[in-house]
Amino acid sequence: MLALRLTRAARPAVQLRRLLVAAASAGTGLLLLSSLGHALAHPEAADAAALRLAWCAAPLAATVYLALAVARTDPGTRPRPGLSAVGLGPARLMAVSALTTALSCSLGSLLALLFFLHLRGDLTGLPFDGAAAGLLAAGQPLPVPAAVTLLTVLPVTATAAVAVALRPRDPRPPARTVRRFGRFGALGGPAGPETFGAYGRFGIRLPSAPGDGRGVAAGNSRGAAAGDGRTATAGEGRTAAAGEGRTAAAAVLETDGDRPAPQSAPEPPVPDTRAGSPAGLPWGVALVTAGLAAQAYAGRSAPALAVLLGWLLTGVGLVLAGPGLTHLCGRLLQAGRPGALRLLAGRGLMAEAARIGRPLGVVCTVASAGCALTALSGGPAPAFGPLSTLGALVVGGATLGTLLTSAVEARQYRAGTTAALLRLGARPALLRGAAALRAAALPALFGPLVLAIAALSALPLSR
Repeated sequence: MLALRLTRAARPAVQLRRLLVAAASAGTGLLLLSSLGHALAHPEAADAAALRLAWCAAPLAATVYLALAVARTDPGTRPRPGLSAVGLGPARLMAVSALTTALSCSLGSLLALLFFLHLRGDLTGLPFDGAAAGLLAAGQPLPVPAAVTLLTVLPVTATAAVAVALRPRDPRPPARTVRRFGRFGALGGPAGPETFGAYGRFGIRLPSAPGDGRGVAAGNSRGAAAGDGRTATAGEGRTAAAGEGRTAAAAVLETDGDRPAPQSAPEPPVPDTRAGSPAGLPWGVALVTAGLAAQAYAGRSAPALAVLLGWLLTGVGLVLAGPGLTHLCGRLLQAGRPGALRLLAGRGLMAEAARIGRPLGVVCTVASAGCALTALSGGPAPAFGPLSTLGALVVGGATLGTLLTSAVEARQYRAGTTAALLRLGARPALLRGAAALRAAALPALFGPLVLAIAALSALPLSR
């Protein structure tokens, strides 16, 4: 009930993103049901039916990725102060996000089932003069368990992905102890505070270097301060300390460097090593190279399996290299002597590299595949059918929607920085110019990369 109320009370932009998830779910569900209809119409071609079902993995993955991005940017399920007191802790909000995703995907699957039954003629007769009768096995009974199983794959997968990605985590970083050098060895100080007299039990008069005088000064200072049962005046203590050429305070300062820090003293800040350049760029380049090599090998031998493996390696490589390329684009914007505009744009891209880099890599994968298939359409490649067009629209629309949703998420995380810049006197036109420069710099870097990968992928297959 809470998920339904949050869904109904959301803003129009949030509702539009949820409707986009429902539309992608409807397209994916229709593709899954069409593979079932092809298997019913051609029971002798089991391999072709299995291949059609396997090709549905691409729109399924794209839709799940879109649902996950939409769940992350949902403002209704974001933790706020005071919600835990009314029973809406992080675990409850994660459950609400998962239920909202399940509702959107289930709505799309239901629409896909209704449209599939309408095309089969099970509701009002065959539409379009029976043009889809051969593809969807019209006139044959539809196995209900198989249809329900195929339609529940997407909601269950998307809900599980959202639940795993948004599971409650400890916001505090893991405690890392700072290594300190103690008095009695180089393996660090004691685990707890020392008790009274511990320093004396282990011995105070350690052998010192010639001319050091540290032990004598410390001993004289303690003798002047406390004594060992004898009475000593303040003048005698000062004479003993002055005879060694230093005061008791100097002796304490010398030995203070060997003492462990008190327990109440704050720990020094540990530098964050994760704020540098993303580490997936070399691996991404290696996988893209391996994928292109596999596709080049496919032009001379077994094309089907090698092409599929090549595209898989290329796609994973682009996804891994996306954050690194985005970070590199931010560095290139700041090259030379940057002004305020280029500096803001470059720093923004470097900060958002991990958030928008992977969606950019997915978009580059889909765009390069589309360019390669378009280049091959004039050659021996077969023409696209209605189901292939639907699959391309679902994959392309879902990946583009994921990129735009990730941009919205980055804008939400950047809201505090933007407000701080405005309070410091930055002009709104400067911030809009930095955003426009970021939006123009990314296609300038990724566009030639997509065209080059598409040309290299289509070159072996066009021979």
